[in-house]
Order: sequence, then structure tokens, then C-alpha cells
Amino acid sequence: MRFGHMPLNTMNNKLVIFFAAIVLLAFGCHHNNEQVNISISPEAGSAYKAGDVVNVKVGLPSDAKVDSIVYLIDSTRFVSRKDSAALSLKTDSMPLGIKLITARVYQGATKQEVSTNILLLAAKAPEKYTFKVVKVFPHDTSSYTEGLLYQDGFLYESSGGTVTEGIGQSSLRKVELNTGKVVQKAMLDPKIFGEGISIVGNKIYMMTWTTKIGYVYDKDSFKLLNTYTDSVGIEGWGLCFDGNKLYKDDSSNRVWFIDKNKWKATGHIDVCDNTRQIDSLNELEYIGGKLYANVYTQNYILIIDPKTGTVLGTIDLSPLVAENHKNANADVLNGIAYDAKTNRIFITGKKWPHLYQVEFVKE
Repeated sequence: MRFGHMPLNTMNNKLVIFFAAIVLLAFGCHHNNEQVNISISPEAGSAYKAGDVVNVKVGLPSDAKVDSIVYLIDSTRFVSRKDSAALSLKTDSMPLGIKLITARVYQGATKQEVSTNILLLAAKAPEKYTFKVVKVFPHDTSSYTEGLLYQDGFLYESSGGTVTEGIGQSSLRKVELNTGKVVQKAMLDPKIFGEGISIVGNKIYMMTWTTKIGYVYDKDSFKLLNTYTDSVGIEGWGLCFDGNKLYKDDSSNRVWFIDKNKWKATGHIDVCDNTRQIDSLNELEYIGGKLYANVYTQNYILIIDPKTGTVLGTIDLSPLVAENHKNANADVLNGIAYDAKTNRIFITGKKWPHLYQVEFVKE
């Protein structure tokens, strides 16, 4: 039956019922999907020590009913609950750094998210070390040292700089330990600032500062084999190798794990002591299962747990910095090399006149 053939009163009644049904349906749908005010604790930026228990609590209106709440840490799901009771988050096996905590609240077809973050620090203060100089070697004062390695009787060193920086042109060098003589050198483009290096098999990997380009050289001939795109991290700073994977830092407190064959990040740690994150990690070396790192502009070396990012120790080298700064052109401490065969450690700095064989001594 068409409306044109329907009595007026009957048609009006049917229209009223029709529109009333639409209003009720719309109200019902809106009610079922209505967003509620939710919150989450702890407060963003709260600091905890590794091993602490973090109480995570989702705040909901007293009359709100939920089907489930799914919790995530750094976008990885770790538990689901049927209510909003407080959750005890254990941190004893968790890597350090900033952790994003997210709660996904499900109510029927509705999903809401609320997030906070915590800073997880080391459980205790790092041990303090000093040093003993075993032997002193000459070092080329023209080298603005970025990366430093030792292998088979020679040092391998990358020197940073560009024409516009005014500190010399970047280069890769092979150096006699006892004399400091440069016996082999590969120059970089004058516009490219060279950074950390690492030896992997018969190849030398060399990063650059901000150009997102990496170089691969033949270790023996210094012939440039290829280049690669370095999209890992903010910038290219320090680099080292543990025999399986590469470690890279990028100007922050983050150390990336790098697949040596694909130059792809496979994970990371964030470096913290018991009070703060430590940024500006620079030259890296892998020694005895630990990472040793310079901190740009600082007079100490960090000893880092490569699994958690915990600073296990700090080595104060201020006396060596003061000694080398008698040379007017000397710059900051930077450069750590390890001779695994004889367990020797070498350190130097940018444009320092000396390179030192040292032993680290616990205070």
C-alpha cells in the first residue's frame, strides 16, 4: 500500500511510530558505544629502580562495566584482565629506560586506550674505577678520533671532519702501534663526516655522522667495496662488534643491535645508571662480555651490561685528559681499543699526542 492511498490519521500515526523507532535505535546504539572517562596510573614520567613493583591502575567511573582490559608494554601485549583491579608489574628482568604502558579497555564493540610511561633506572649505583698507565705510545695529533680498533699488531682508526667543520678531512687509517705512523689511509669525500668503525671478518664497516651513508672497506687493501643506507637511529656515532652482532649508538642513550649482514636493527638497550639516562654515548668497544663507551665531552668511560643497559661501572680518566690538553689542539677523550689476544686496552682522544695502554682498577 502506498502512502497516497492511506487515510491521513493512519499515515500520521505510522510516521510517528516510524520516527520514534529510529530515535530509540539511534539512542540505543549511541549508548552501547558511549565513551567513558578513563585514566591510568602511575603518573607519566615516574621513576622506578629495576626490581621495583609498579602498580598499574585504570580509573573508570563507578558505574562503568568493562568486558576486558588488555595491557601492553611498548606495544607488546603482556596480560589481559576482566576487571580494573590494580595490576602489579614486575621489573626485575626488564631492560632499562622509558617504558610505555598502555591499557586497552573493551566495552562491547567499543575500545578505548589510555597510556602512561615510566623511567626504569638501575637498581644500584655503578662501581667506580680509576686506571693505571702501563705504556705510552705516540698518537697523530691531526686525527680527530672517532673509531679505534686493534687487530694483528695494528691500530685501525677513523678520523672525523669535513672542510666546513675546520677539523680536517675524514679518513680511515691503519697505524703502527709503537710509532704512531700511519701506514695506510683512505680519504672520504671532503663533505662527509666519518664516524665509528668495526672490523667484521675481512671487512671494515664505517659509519658517517648525519648523511645516513655507511661504507664497507676491504680490511687489507682499504678498497671501498660498497656503501649502504644507514637508517638505524638518529645519527651515526660509535660502533663495535661482539663476534655475532654489531652495536651502534646514535647520540642518545640508546645502543642498537645490528644484523651484520643486512644492517638491520634487531633490538636495542637504553643506557641508565641509578639516577638518570646517560645520553651522548660515543665510541664503543666490546670487552669481556661488556660494552665500554665514551660519553661525548665527558672524562669517563662507562662499563655497560649489553643485555639490560645498566651502567655497571664508571672509569675516571680526568688526569689523562688534563695531561693531553697541554697540547693546544687536543679535544675530548674518545677512543677505546682492545687486544683480545693479550688482554690489552688502549685509549686516546681527539687530536691527542698520546695513546695509552691502561689497566682499570676498582676504587
